[in-house]
Amino acid sequence: MSLSDSLKSLNEFDINDLDVNNAGIWPAPIKFIVTLIIVGLIVGGGYWFFIKDQYAQLERVERQETELRQEYERKAYQVANLEVFKQQMEEMEETFGALVRQLPSDTEVPGLLEDITNTALGSGLSLQEIQLQGEQQRDFYIELPISIQASGSYHELASFVSSVAGLPRIVTLHDFTITPKSGNSDELDMQVVARTYRYRAGE
Repeated sequence: MSLSDSLKSLNEFDINDLDVNNAGIWPAPIKFIVTLIIVGLIVGGGYWFFIKDQYAQLERVERQETELRQEYERKAYQVANLEVFKQQMEEMEETFGALVRQLPSDTEVPGLLEDITNTALGSGLSLQEIQLQGEQQRDFYIELPISIQASGSYHELASFVSSVAGLPRIVTLHDFTITPKSGNSDELDMQVVARTYRYRAGE
């Protein structure tokens, strides 16, 4: 059958005349079109039910591959710099140990009070009070406040503060109150809280 005959028979064909039971006598163009539709449905259904899931799984695997590669690079960097990290850790431990050694133990607190007293007297201050207050618990250390009342000139007070900062033990000064000494315009009264710290060490 020629192409023109096939087109003519297709134009003359009424779709209502199609009988599934007699598909063998359908015109060739109709068979071809129906075959294309069936193949398209099979391919589309196969993609929807099988290939689409495979693509989604492939995307998940690719994401996991990227994450694993990044984790590998991070761990490879850590391994390559392991010695540097160990050295830094040792330096930090040494620094921490040096700081802890600057914190007084229970038996050293009386000696620290004596050092502060000598520092005040050595600076020329008149010391009225130096008294240890109650301990204050912190996360990993204990705070020991010391109340100090003294009087002297501005330069003597400044010398005392500077000398306390130079003590071998860690001592910080807080809550300064400085007022002119009554009846003496050259001297000042100072009230301050000195705080030292003790490492709890597993308490």
